[in-house]
Amino acid sequence: MKKGLLATLGVCVLMTSCVSSKKYAELESKQKETQDLLNSATVKLNDCLDEAANAKAQMTALMEQNAFLKKQSEGFQTTIDGFTQLSSKGAENLEKTLESLSEANVKINNLRDAVNRRDSVNLALVQSLKGVLGNMNDEDIQINVEKGVVFVSISDKLLFRSGSFRVSSAAKEVLGKVAKVVNNQPNFEFMVEGHTDNVPYRKEPLMDNWDLSVKRATSVVRILEDDFGVSPSRMTAAGRSSYVPLESNNTAENRAKNRRTRIVVLPKLDQFYSMLEEGMNDPAIN
Repeated sequence: MKKGLLATLGVCVLMTSCVSSKKYAELESKQKETQDLLNSATVKLNDCLDEAANAKAQMTALMEQNAFLKKQSEGFQTTIDGFTQLSSKGAENLEKTLESLSEANVKINNLRDAVNRRDSVNLALVQSLKGVLGNMNDEDIQINVEKGVVFVSISDKLLFRSGSFRVSSAAKEVLGKVAKVVNNQPNFEFMVEGHTDNVPYRKEPLMDNWDLSVKRATSVVRILEDDFGVSPSRMTAAGRSSYVPLESNNTAENRAKNRRTRIVVLPKLDQFYSMLEEGMNDPAIN
């Protein structure tokens, strides 16, 4: 009986031992599976952490790039605004410049037209003078226009005897014809200039060529006033002595050319300005 009990106990122990090994194997298998899952999860977690770190780094870089681009865009906008302002101001300045040029061009054209009108008046004056003096010797009387001024140059041999400042009776014919023209042009003034050669002159009461040239000019002015009724307010007497020669004083012929009386005819300054203003205000011109 004792042997049977021992056998029964042995069978029970054997059966108990077999069940524990099977569960252990199952548990060990589950532990390994769990460990594998844990390892796989750890790897994935690490991958996710790396991806998150990379994403964060990329996001930081993108934010920095976005900030840079925004700042750059603001700079570009400021530059564009500046260019726009400059362009607008430049266009405005250009428009003003074009307007100024246009106005200047109009003024220039008006001035040119006024000067042309003055030149036309001068041409008419020259024709009148040449008409009344047409039968005189061309060598003794010259009529020209220089720089918008009409002048009549009369040789001394027609006006004065040598070394004298008294107008000859024959000269009055010439001065009378000149007076006829200037009396018909009340808007003109004129200056009578006396010119000598360079030969020194001194004869009481005159001291030198200056005195002689002035005295000859005043003699002509008096004849025009007293004999031909030219208004003295329109005349100026001037002496140039020998300092404005036509030719070199190296020959008798040249000195004779330099001894002359010149009558310079020019519009009154206020009359000339009136001509300019008329040109400015003339609708046909504007």
